[in-house]
Amino acid sequence: MSINLRTVYAFAREMYPKKSTAPIQYGTAGFRGKAEFLDSVMYRMGVLATLRSRIRGGAVIGVMVTASHNPEPDNGVKLIDPKGEMLEASWESIATDLANVEDSELEAHVAKIISDNKIDVGSSSNVFVGMDNRYHSPRLLKAVADGVIALKGNVREFGIVTTPMLHFFVVAANTRGAYGQPTEEGYYRKLITAFEILRGDNLENGNYRNKLVFDGANGVGARKMLQFIKRMHDSLQVDVINKGDGKINENCGADYVKVKQGVPIGMPIVEPYTRCVSVDGDADRVVYFFTDDKNQFRLLDGDRIATLVADYLMDMVKRCGLDLSMGLVQTAYANGGSTDYISNTLQVPVACVPTGVKHLHHKALQYDIGVYFEANGHGTVIFSENAKSLIKAASETSVDAKTLLHVIDLINETVGDAISDMLLVETILNHKGWDVKDWLATYDDLPNLQLKIKVQDRNVITTTDAERVCVTPVGLQEAIDKVVSNYKRGRAFVRPSGTEDVVRVYAEAATKDETESLAYEVGILVQQLAGGVGPELIHPGKTISAHI
Repeated sequence: MSINLRTVYAFAREMYPKKSTAPIQYGTAGFRGKAEFLDSVMYRMGVLATLRSRIRGGAVIGVMVTASHNPEPDNGVKLIDPKGEMLEASWESIATDLANVEDSELEAHVAKIISDNKIDVGSSSNVFVGMDNRYHSPRLLKAVADGVIALKGNVREFGIVTTPMLHFFVVAANTRGAYGQPTEEGYYRKLITAFEILRGDNLENGNYRNKLVFDGANGVGARKMLQFIKRMHDSLQVDVINKGDGKINENCGADYVKVKQGVPIGMPIVEPYTRCVSVDGDADRVVYFFTDDKNQFRLLDGDRIATLVADYLMDMVKRCGLDLSMGLVQTAYANGGSTDYISNTLQVPVACVPTGVKHLHHKALQYDIGVYFEANGHGTVIFSENAKSLIKAASETSVDAKTLLHVIDLINETVGDAISDMLLVETILNHKGWDVKDWLATYDDLPNLQLKIKVQDRNVITTTDAERVCVTPVGLQEAIDKVVSNYKRGRAFVRPSGTEDVVRVYAEAATKDETESLAYEVGILVQQLAGGVGPELIHPGKTISAHI
């Protein structure tokens, strides 16, 4: 197959010229920004995905058009590697360079990528493309598809899907159906079949009630949850709100509920302790919440989900009599109460890694069963091939092992999947006969607070030890340690933002007042030693100003 790279430039010049001179960087969440400036980026990522597929022997590469939990005017793009994981780290810089090169240099730059990576441009290439339901996503999806076509690659458009669904399709296609069928119906069928087998006829048990309110963030998750409900034969009673009548993520969704510590817009009047769940715009994050009999809001976030899942899986493995290593992976943002509970009560090894799902996923692969969730509700469980083979062998004689196989089918191992995770939580709560009060009672969260400090240059802050220890400016960590020592169960760290010129401060302590005081003191230290402009309280939504 002959490919004329002149076509790549021609497409760019005529249809997708670069409109912005501002640099853009590929990070954990791919590229994000205002939709009107992303056409050229999308087109180039179609080109890159085609090259990536060729270097991986024609394996399917996924491209998801979404800005996840960002506001509706934003959009973005994520590339998905053959096993459903995020784009290989070494290719993030290749993606960044390709997105930023001028149109006039595009043809030569693509030729250099081909040469540097010894890519056979005549070989087969396959790219799957999906999008969320933002009004500008169809236009941007077409740009991705045109990027694939420009290099004579094969492209399959899935239209509006959740990000986890596209990850599922990529893995299913690359495993020739062993993971499932790479279709929307195949995705529903695998998860629903496993869920309903695990649930059986026992729809309510103990304190567990078969009723759930689902906040879809006006995103694609709402649409797909409605499709699940049509196929689930009343095995889970779900009331879907924020179905798409409002703007994506505006006053609703997982990020809003987590940060604002309050119920989303459109919340119906429900009985106290009713289980409620919020997902984000592309349905890869999920958090639970409820209001008690005093109308107080209570959050059950990613830490809570992780502990619930780890406890359940550890018990299942013991019942099966299998010798499998299990670990739970967190970031520094995980609540200290959850870490203590996991280590001391559950006695499951805990690993801490830098912020970002790619870091958690990579670490989780080191265990037979790796559980990871960020506090924001993004996470999943990964089972090693060794674990799967041992569980499958044990299932010949063990009912518990057979049950565990169905649990594996219920979990989308490729990436955080809000709906899959929600079905897993519902399965566990039903099995235990728990309501939200029982779940909340497992341990006490420490009060915690986040600040962001505006700075002229966030790069003056560097960290180590999974972002928990500040290396520069010299003296800042020592000052933080001294302040923290004055607070019971105190913990605090600072880290530079990955997207804006701010330094993020996290603090927790035994009481809410002490937590606010600790966060404020650390914020002042950042101002003094890192050139801060002023700390702005971003949670729970009020602002403090500092005068030095």
